Amino acid sequence: MPGGVVVGLEVLLKELALVRGRRFALLANQASVTQELETSWQALSRAGCQPVRLLAPEHGLWGIAQDMEPVETEREPATGVEIVSLYGRDATTLAPPPGVLEDLEAVVVDLPDIGCRYYTFAATMALTMAACAAAGVEVIVCDRPNPLGGVELEGGPVTPSCRSFVSELPVPVRHGLTLGELALLLKNQRFPHLTLTVLPCRGWQRAMTWEETGLPWVAPSPNMPTPTTARIYPGACLVEATNLSEGRGTTRPFQLIGAPWLDGEALASALNAVAPPAFRFRATRFRPEFGKHAGQVCQGVEWHVLDRRAAGALAV
Repeated sequence: MPGGVVVGLEVLLKELALVRGRRFALLANQASVTQELETSWQALSRAGCQPVRLLAPEHGLWGIAQDMEPVETEREPATGVEIVSLYGRDATTLAPPPGVLEDLEAVVVDLPDIGCRYYTFAATMALTMAACAAAGVEVIVCDRPNPLGGVELEGGPVTPSCRSFVSELPVPVRHGLTLGELALLLKNQRFPHLTLTVLPCRGWQRAMTWEETGLPWVAPSPNMPTPTTARIYPGACLVEATNLSEGRGTTRPFQLIGAPWLDGEALASALNAVAPPAFRFRATRFRPEFGKHAGQVCQGVEWHVLDRRAAGALAV
């Protein structure tokens, strides 16, 4: 297997006794795949261990919905299994309701996180763990590599008064942990009585870039198309809180930043003066098809990553 990395899902498929004959739900999305690009629910069903129901994070099971777009509960067309949305129209939908868990023995979590606190999948796991702890349901986490590696950290933990769905976990912005490691941290700090099993990746080393894992990249959300996007996301995501476009509505979300009234050349020059050598900014123009400044030509910059081990996006 290229790169030698085996994800937790592949481990589970070799240790099916953990789920065989048990009533379990699966928290996953379209990027929860095997090395051969088979989704986790397809692979488990083919192995004779079909989930009772599927739980879907932000963007839905198929990763279709845009950011902050509510997703309705539906059914998986091939099997008819219910897909319970954990990103609906209000905060009450962010965790599995008791009725979803009451007939379960376990919840399997197989989500492709990107190593940044703002990214909501870890928060969905945390709220699911809380619900399972209250209901006496085991949680089984199929781990995956952190695309940003496990060495570099950026930023600090959120202050308790600012805790929210996009800052649910007590970790730095770029935290250097896998989803399984975050689950162990949460059990230790919040859910000591939860029954938790983590199936670690095999062959992953903390200093690996994503490309070195040999694993295929499947976009975990509509605006995370490449590993490069993930590398700049800890900094570029903050543009969401400004009146600049963060590139949503283009083919290079988060890599393109600008506005109709901006001077792209001046911005590129200013950013290049302070950016670490791994990052360079090029003046450019773009027109978002949706999102901020939709339909308008924006002047701004394109954020280039020259080193896959780049760090410092948050500071930029």
